[in-house]
Amino acid sequence: MALYETVFIARQDISAKAAEDLAKNFGKIATDNGAEVKRTESWGLRNLAYKIKKNRKGHYTLLHIEGPASAILEMERNIGLNEDVLRHMTVRIEKLPEGPSAVLKSSDESEDGGFRGGDREGREGGGFRGGDRGGYRGDKGFRRDNRDAAANESSKDGAE
Repeated sequence: MALYETVFIARQDISAKAAEDLAKNFGKIATDNGAEVKRTESWGLRNLAYKIKKNRKGHYTLLHIEGPASAILEMERNIGLNEDVLRHMTVRIEKLPEGPSAVLKSSDESEDGGFRGGDREGREGGGFRGGDRGGYRGDKGFRRDNRDAAANESSKDGAE
């Protein structure tokens, strides 16, 4: 049988318990149609990239399911009919991933003191827009080099 990964986002104003109940209900629909829910992960209340139906946050939930396509279609139909679900997506996967998902791994790292800011090289500081106002600007080169070049040109003009 095929393996599927479903992620859905529930509205922010329902409780975490209600979001878990939604996952159980959708899993039950899949099992009633011949599928088996291998794993369920709740990613919690997270910020959305943009507003969806006047919501800025949503309860994210991941389901790993093994079963026939007909079971997945019925589950997706019910997900689409539910007013508490903002978005959902199901993809077919080749094999079940080992361990927790990437979202849970990244949240564990941030709680344990993982990436705390700084630049891309991991240095502490003001992030990508550092206080020194330097940095690479594509075809214009480095900002500091441009300032130094402009200063050199103005000093040459004044020296003549």
